[in-house]
Amino acid sequence: MHSTRTPIRSRWGVTVGLSLAMLASACGNDATKTAEPSSTSSSSASSSPSAGGEVSAAVTLDELCKSDYSDVKAPAGFTAGLVTDVGTVTDGSFNQFAYEGLKAAEKCFGIKTDFIETANQADYNNNLTTILSSKPDVVISTGFLLADATLTFATKNPDTKFVGIDQFQASYPDNYVGILFREDQGGYLAGALAGLLTESNTIGVVAGREDVPPVVRYVNGYEAGAKSVNPDIQVLKVYNSSFDDPAKGASDATQMLGEGADVIFGAGGITGSGGVRAAAEAGSWAIGVDQDQYATIFGSGSAKGADRIASSAVKRVDLGVFSQIAAAIRGDFKGGVFQLTAENDGITYAPAHDAKVPADVSQKLEEVRKGLADGSIDTTVDPITGQPK
Repeated sequence: MHSTRTPIRSRWGVTVGLSLAMLASACGNDATKTAEPSSTSSSSASSSPSAGGEVSAAVTLDELCKSDYSDVKAPAGFTAGLVTDVGTVTDGSFNQFAYEGLKAAEKCFGIKTDFIETANQADYNNNLTTILSSKPDVVISTGFLLADATLTFATKNPDTKFVGIDQFQASYPDNYVGILFREDQGGYLAGALAGLLTESNTIGVVAGREDVPPVVRYVNGYEAGAKSVNPDIQVLKVYNSSFDDPAKGASDATQMLGEGADVIFGAGGITGSGGVRAAAEAGSWAIGVDQDQYATIFGSGSAKGADRIASSAVKRVDLGVFSQIAAAIRGDFKGGVFQLTAENDGITYAPAHDAKVPADVSQKLEEVRKGLADGSIDTTVDPITGQPK
């Protein structure tokens, strides 16, 4: 059944047929299923106020369901399946946010859902084969590293809709959408916050793989944002070989703290989250990524260091997943690129929660977000290559 409301594709903005150079990211997992994640910021970027300012009024998926899809129900037996990148649906980051979008669609539309967690990159094809064995209507795969496999399976299965998170292709078949993000804007927000908070004039970023373009966009955006508010700042950067090594991330952060950094941004899945946790537990400022990691890493205030996570650079993976499942149900699914940015609330930031972020810092951060959204602020990072302009 189709709703008469304006399709989400036009409300949130789509860019189709981006240049061949446009690439996308991962964070990322053997075909075993685990228990569902505990309740977190579930299916939304938080819109509650932070100290001295408010986060952008990002729509929650519950709100979107009620406002745009209250009269829409999926056909009987409609199913959607998720294949994660290396990691789990409880990773507190990228995969979990995709899973929350899937579960929000299940709740809103009454569909059936399934998921497979990938343990090794060698399992991509097997996991896609397994998820397709039950003949789902929609398959979601998360991450840049799954792009080749997803394209292959989309081409071979034209009756199934495929949604690839952070997956750019030179061309897309009609049944395949690549969801891309302006990670340079998310990194810029995190960097501006770090530049405003630092007292040592040294900050750090624990990143994922350097061959994954969205990671590079995060890192270079972070440096650009920091220098926009603090030109003399020193930015320590470490890329890692995997997204699922929290011990390595913690070690990176600890080394940066030893070199004088007093703010650490994690931009590398579970590896980056290890750095965020280590920095916060040490009493330094920490900034999360993808989701509101106050909820996913620090148990919404119950874990040590919760009062030191100043914010998270939120990348609305949940919104991307939800919107494309909705499009498949409504019959307006189209192959190509679906891009989420600061302008359409696909890139935003989380509130300070327990952290005592000065009011003037929060106010300035919101000004930066608004500038990115209306185009008056340029990240100075190429949104395609991730390199400084």
